[in-house]
Amino acid sequence: MTKKKQNKKDTGGDSTIALNKRARYEYSLEDRFEAGLALQGWEVKALRAGRISLVESYALIKNGEIYLFGAQIPPLISASSHVVADDRRTRKLLLHRHEIDKLIGAVERDGYTLIPTAMYWKKNKVKLEVALAKGKQSHDKRATIKERDWARDKQRVMRRHNPNA
Repeated sequence: MTKKKQNKKDTGGDSTIALNKRARYEYSLEDRFEAGLALQGWEVKALRAGRISLVESYALIKNGEIYLFGAQIPPLISASSHVVADDRRTRKLLLHRHEIDKLIGAVERDGYTLIPTAMYWKKNKVKLEVALAKGKQSHDKRATIKERDWARDKQRVMRRHNPNA
């Protein structure tokens, strides 16, 4: 009898490239979608080195397609010597048509914004998590800070009074 070889890639070797932590503070996030990215070779090499900033990025709809604006991927000097690299170029997001239609409806009718929240590897492909978001008012941001501080203090109190932990 032959045993099946277990492939190392099947163990879920997905890893996070970048997170947009500021998005959770600035916006209230609702639905999330996984999108592929149309990238150039030098960009993939830079992403493998972890060189990306999603902080000022957002997604816009143009001609029935969704594009990523403002994401900065600085090129590696060794990988892009023969290419003129634009680190803030517009990148196309790859989604299914029904997902694009749903996002277009939410943005145009309901006033949502498309914010990238995370970029990660999935089966050797770069994926971007895009969330439908509404901007928070300053009092909402204060409430978020207050809840986070209360959760932290609660954990400290529980640790102090629980000798087993």
